[in-house]
Amino acid sequence: MQRLSSRFLALFVMGGLVFGGLSVDSAFAKKPYPSAQEVEDARKNAANKKAMINRLQTIIADLTAEQVALEKVAMIKAEKYNQAKDEEDAMAAKVELLQRKVNAATAEAKQAKQQLAEIASQMWRNGAAGTSLSLFLNSKKAGNLLYQLGAQEKIAQSSDQIYKSAIQRQQYAKSLEDQLQAAKEELAAQTAIAQDALVAARNAATELQTKVDEQKRLNRVFVAQLATLENISATLEKQRIQGLIDEQRQNSGTGPIDAPSLYEVGPPDTNKVDIAYSFGKQQLGERYVLGGMGPNVWDCSGITKASYAAAGVYIGTHSATNQFYNMAEKRRLIPIKDAVPGDLMWYSYVDDFNGDKYHVVMYLGNGMMLEAPNPLRVVRIVPLRYGDLFRYAGRPTNLNL
Repeated sequence: MQRLSSRFLALFVMGGLVFGGLSVDSAFAKKPYPSAQEVEDARKNAANKKAMINRLQTIIADLTAEQVALEKVAMIKAEKYNQAKDEEDAMAAKVELLQRKVNAATAEAKQAKQQLAEIASQMWRNGAAGTSLSLFLNSKKAGNLLYQLGAQEKIAQSSDQIYKSAIQRQQYAKSLEDQLQAAKEELAAQTAIAQDALVAARNAATELQTKVDEQKRLNRVFVAQLATLENISATLEKQRIQGLIDEQRQNSGTGPIDAPSLYEVGPPDTNKVDIAYSFGKQQLGERYVLGGMGPNVWDCSGITKASYAAAGVYIGTHSATNQFYNMAEKRRLIPIKDAVPGDLMWYSYVDDFNGDKYHVVMYLGNGMMLEAPNPLRVVRIVPLRYGDLFRYAGRPTNLNL
């Protein structure tokens, strides 16, 4: 039985894909897939048969690489949208708070203005009533000059204080209105950014899905051709490939990435981890939808956030990158090799703390993870992929705290 090339296996390991739909673009323009007659002719000659198998494997490897790249683009753009939506939500909350403050300050300024009007009106009405206000307005009628002066000063000071307070309230209300207007403008800009990010993410997902849908027929052709060349059934061919991939994943030498400890992190709260895992497991098989966080659609950061929320644990906003920063701020990062069930793991194009994390998963132990990966997949439990895996995991719970 001819074994798959290491290049073929490596690409499948990287994407975690087994003939789940392959994308085609430039690859077939350069390498048209063999006809049924070519495959039949190749079976009659050992050398030709081997060459044909290699040819098919190379085509599949190229197509798989294209799909893996598209899947990553879809996840990266989805994360960009989640971050932009986070910013939009935060700015919307700021606008709402400022609006409440403006409403309150405007009401106080209006009340102060009414008080000034009432004072002026009262002073006018009481002009002949013999009160202290009357002394201020009709000082010639008082016999005590010192009393006149004292009354005038007292009234003047009180009126001045009320006047200054009214002006200050009006100025404060105006200042808040200016802040509110600036915040509204910033919110509009952030909304536009989020909308553009949403369009980009949807376009990436559509491009990926379209290419995959177009090639489902070719998918069947490739499996059938390899099965014919190796004299086994298509079903057995799929099983054989999966077995080789699993074996390669375990024996390829790629495993937990080494990284130094940053600080001491205590053991997790296993009770809360069990609740989070139980929640995530209940969603298995449900669809991936960009921005999804239940009840029956999810994206990567949506399923991790909701799973730990079920255990009463806040891990960050609906964003893989934000969840990473949340763990970093709480000093909950551990080297990936020290990860235990329940820890979060991230995928990133750059080995940099400040770089965006385009995907987040929940580690289950024994090299397995729970994830909502991309529009082509459902919520699932699969072997951990090490390509692009960031070197630190995060521990949402800590018994030492």
